[in-house]
Formats: sequence, C-alpha cells, structure tokens
Amino acid sequence: MRRASITLILSVLLAHGNLLEARRVGSDCMYKGKKLWGRVKVVTAFPDLRVKVVSSLPDLRVKLVDAFPDSCGKWQMVESFADLKVQFVDSFPDITIEYVTAFPGVR
Repeated sequence: MRRASITLILSVLLAHGNLLEARRVGSDCMYKGKKLWGRVKVVTAFPDLRVKVVSSLPDLRVKLVDAFPDSCGKWQMVESFADLKVQFVDSFPDITIEYVTAFPGVR
C-alpha cells in the first residue's frame, strides 16, 4: 500500500513538472530573448525559431497582418529586413503556433 502511494505521488509530481516545462513562451511574449512579433521571414536553414503549426493548445496564437506588427503574436510576412526568421517543422519545434483572426498572443 505504501509503495502504491509513493508511486502515485511521484507520478503526480512528474506530470506537474512537465506541465510547467510545456509553457515555452514567456508572458512577455519572448522566447529565448527573441520577441515573437514583428516582421517574419520563412527560411529553410538557420532559423531563429523552429515552429510547428497546430490546431489546439498552441504556445502562441498568431495573427497575420499587412502592416503594424507591433504587439504580441502579430506577424507580417516579409522577404527582407526581418525581425525574426522561422522554419516550419513537423517535429521537435521550439514553439507551437495557431493561426487566428482575432486575439493573438500568449495563451
């Protein structure tokens, strides 16, 4: 009985620790010193950030804009003079994003 209790407590603690690690984007909308808004260029090599597009539970909700990408989650796609270079991947992303039409930002 005691062994089962200890196992249960350890599994709850490990699960809680994994939930805390799952939050990759800070409340300041930064990831490892990179701001997650602005002019964004899609690259195939040497990205600042590896991104996976998901449909639920994203680290960041992204709204594509044509001008003024001046707040968290607003991305203006460009070919030059980018603030952030991203590479879209299917596995081992740095962060996950979901495209939205309203209320971009950290979940």
